Amino acid sequence: MSLSPFELAAATTQVDTRVAVIWAVAFVVVTVAITGFTGRVGWSAPIALILVGTLVSLIPAVPHIGLDPELVLYGVIPPLLFAAAIRTSVRDVIARNDSILALSVGLVAFTVVAVGFVAWAMMPVIGLAAAFALGAVVAPTDAVAVNAVAGRVGLPRRLVTVLEGESLLNDATALVALNAAVVAIMGVVNPWLVAGDFVVAVVGGLVVGFAVGWILSLIRKQLKAPVLDTSLSLITPYLAFILAQSFGGSGVLAVVIAGLFLAYRSPSVQSAEARIAERLNWRTVDYLLQNAVFLFIGLNLVDITRGALSSSPGLWQTIAICAGILGALIVSRFVWVMAVTLLYRRGPAFLRGRSWSWRNGLAVSSAGIRGVVTLIAVFLLPGDTKGLDFLRFLALVVVVGTLLEGLLLPLIIRGLRLPSPNYDQEHQERFALMAEAEQAGVDDLESRLTGDDDDVVIDRLRMNAAFLEDAIALPKEDGREPRLAAYTRLRKEMISAQRAAVLKARRENRYQEPAIESVLAAIDAEETALRLATPRKKAPVNGRAKTPQRKP
Repeated sequence: MSLSPFELAAATTQVDTRVAVIWAVAFVVVTVAITGFTGRVGWSAPIALILVGTLVSLIPAVPHIGLDPELVLYGVIPPLLFAAAIRTSVRDVIARNDSILALSVGLVAFTVVAVGFVAWAMMPVIGLAAAFALGAVVAPTDAVAVNAVAGRVGLPRRLVTVLEGESLLNDATALVALNAAVVAIMGVVNPWLVAGDFVVAVVGGLVVGFAVGWILSLIRKQLKAPVLDTSLSLITPYLAFILAQSFGGSGVLAVVIAGLFLAYRSPSVQSAEARIAERLNWRTVDYLLQNAVFLFIGLNLVDITRGALSSSPGLWQTIAICAGILGALIVSRFVWVMAVTLLYRRGPAFLRGRSWSWRNGLAVSSAGIRGVVTLIAVFLLPGDTKGLDFLRFLALVVVVGTLLEGLLLPLIIRGLRLPSPNYDQEHQERFALMAEAEQAGVDDLESRLTGDDDDVVIDRLRMNAAFLEDAIALPKEDGREPRLAAYTRLRKEMISAQRAAVLKARRENRYQEPAIESVLAAIDAEETALRLATPRKKAPVNGRAKTPQRKP
């Protein structure tokens, strides 16, 4: 029995859809398995994902998986930038705006020029525009790598803020510079026209980002259901990106600004449940996209290498070019950061008051790890770019080379003997703020009392408030465990017993499922609140062991 053309097309579509779904599931399973394993043994997850992807690509039955540049630009970059933006503190960025701008704008521009001229000198056949495009591709640092290193070695808070702010904003700067370079690749361009487009892109991105953030904050304030709030959050980066691109602005900058604005307004416009849901959802999205990109690059590594070798000038020249690009990247960062450090220490008085030490400058110059944005950005180069396969290969070499450099970064940071964060002061500030909040609650309770209120309820609320106030004011007594920590530990053990009792009741079918789910949700909410109220100390710090705080 023969199929009609329509039936054959429908069957083919069903097969393609099924294969796509299978590959999506396989991506998630492999990504979770590899990152979970490498996290346990202390290996680098990105490098492991690239290696596994490469090995899988050598299996004859595995088909070639390509990546559409439009899908990269509109589907991958916006959520990655937004996920990073909503985790960033606007106050910290504003407090260190000069340092962050010096790195996220000044250093990116310097890197584009330095790497661009080195690439052009070593590969004149690709042209200056393509060389500058390569510089823009490798310019941004990786936020995930910075956070991982900062968490392991206990960097000073100021440096963590600067590096996180840099890794967020330099993505936008680099992608705007890449867009200008791509325009130059596609034809002869008036430099003044390029400069004008750059200004329009920046201004348009800022305006659209603020507008989207402000409007959505007003809408989200009216939403009562967390699922509606989360749904709106998931489309926010795409909305900001598409609107900015439509008006000639920078979509990446609009996404960053919208994310920063909404993160700052979050406590005022969202419920606690909505904030928790948003954090978890965006952590999941960011995790899957970040790691899936490394796995995808591994799957394409063989094809990229073959294409690069077919157009390469030879083995030794290829090695020299890779070394030259990596060297230009590392040296340009070191030169710029040291120059900025010198300016802070020897410049005008207002800069000297915000200066950092030479050791801080060395730490910042060492934290130049590249990652997902570089791997994604190189696929935005036009298909007719000269030496495209070789440029993609160079971008991959830069990412792998800087990831390997990052393995030595903890040793470098510890060798510099930077002062560790003052955890005692942070805990004291947390206790003081909790005391203020608790007193505000007590004052509000007293102001609302009427003669009709149940005395038992009022006494219970006062007793809870008095206990927390005493625990905050007198955290330790006679060398014992701090009261708040003891309360948290014992309460968590009680919660575990409560959850076990509810689950036992479920197994015995003594209650209906709505009651079971409601009680479990209440228990989960209290356990989450306890965990958020008692963050753990980071240890070890700069190679010196500290006694870790008991995990709540």
